[in-house]
Amino acid sequence: ELFEKSEEGVVRIDVEKINSFREGSGVGSGFVFDLFGNIITNAHVIDNADNITVTFLDGSQYNASIVGMDKFTDIAVIKVEEQPDYLHPLQIGDSTTLKVGEPVAAIGNPFGLSGSMTSGIVSQIGRLLPSHDTGFSIPNVIQTDAAINPGNSGGPLLNMNGQVMGINTAIQSGTGQSAGIGFAVPSNTILKVVPVLIEEGKYSHPWIGISGKDIDPELAKIRDLDQAKGFLIITVVPGSPAEIAGLNGVTEIKIIDNKEYPADGDIIVSVDSKEVRKISDILIHLQEEKSIGDEMILGVLRDGELMHIILTLIERPDL
Repeated sequence: ELFEKSEEGVVRIDVEKINSFREGSGVGSGFVFDLFGNIITNAHVIDNADNITVTFLDGSQYNASIVGMDKFTDIAVIKVEEQPDYLHPLQIGDSTTLKVGEPVAAIGNPFGLSGSMTSGIVSQIGRLLPSHDTGFSIPNVIQTDAAINPGNSGGPLLNMNGQVMGINTAIQSGTGQSAGIGFAVPSNTILKVVPVLIEEGKYSHPWIGISGKDIDPELAKIRDLDQAKGFLIITVVPGSPAEIAGLNGVTEIKIIDNKEYPADGDIIVSVDSKEVRKISDILIHLQEEKSIGDEMILGVLRDGELMHIILTLIERPDL
């Protein structure tokens, strides 16, 4: 029933790359977003594409053009150039309702095998997934053991009501084939990014301009912290909101038992009054709650003292 309810809204995407350094063809998946012919897929599926062909369930094929893409979340929107006889938009659900252990299904075109469905459960939520070639990570990603293989990219991850809970994006595997660990960008990210891509062709992400590491028990002991939580700033990007607000990175190193440890550097323990245990808490808050131009209040430990620093977010640069 779930497959019959959803299959008309899932499409095969064939991509031809003529003029890029990665010449050749590729196959991915996508799903219908609205009655105007907008189709959601992964940015990495259609990146550098010269020709895009969309095939619907009934076998009808249409040329498609790129409406917009966002490499930072690996989401893209393409549009079929002629209006198909029928369009079957899939309903997009609320990914915050997902629970670990909940059954889910993926529909796509693994290895070009059109209209394949696999099933599994939600293995975990809130994962951090490095995004393609950007130097940043996608926060709050869904992990599933539903088999996801090359060609599934861009297809929907569905709950048992047939609602899209995520867009299948990547697998963790030594061979490039399914090892029971697949990842999907959550539907709430889709709902935030896609309307902007349709309207403007790109999506601008807010940016702080720091890198560092999560506090572990060893570092907590050396820095005299009560608990191993928080995010240590190691570097501050010149000209970034973090530098303008006066955040400090690491300048001193302690050597204990022939190991180097950062002796200073601000530790972020809260963001807009929400506790920060690790970097993913900051990234999820940025993704879901913040826009460019917003102010953000960071609770920071510096030299054992808690202070609050306000910074104004700017657009994330493409690294």
